[in-house]
Amino acid sequence: MQRWPRSVYKVGEEPDVRFSFANERTFLAWIRTSLGLLAAAVALAAFEVPAEPVLRVVVTWVLTIAAILLPFVSLLRWAASERAIRQSKPLPGSVLSLVLTLVLLIFGVCVVIALALPTP
Repeated sequence: MQRWPRSVYKVGEEPDVRFSFANERTFLAWIRTSLGLLAAAVALAAFEVPAEPVLRVVVTWVLTIAAILLPFVSLLRWAASERAIRQSKPLPGSVLSLVLTLVLLIFGVCVVIALALPTP
């Protein structure tokens, strides 16, 4: 039986299943984070939020784009980590955490600005 993606499973040896499960749990945590970002974007777009309309639209788009890109980047990260595990190599570094931190920092600053501005 062949497993997908072949680019991951054709290299190295079968690792201890606990390492693969840990890698999968990390991937699923990123997927949950993506769903949370999408839920925040939908809530911001759907509900009457006392904020500057332009600020609200920008934050909604930033959250939506992050929510769309995160699963794809997470899949690439999972595959790179799984290949490293299968080849007994060190795990690759992650830019994903830095990018998500910056997105959430921007979101937080925008929320503070929106709360500080007078209601239209």
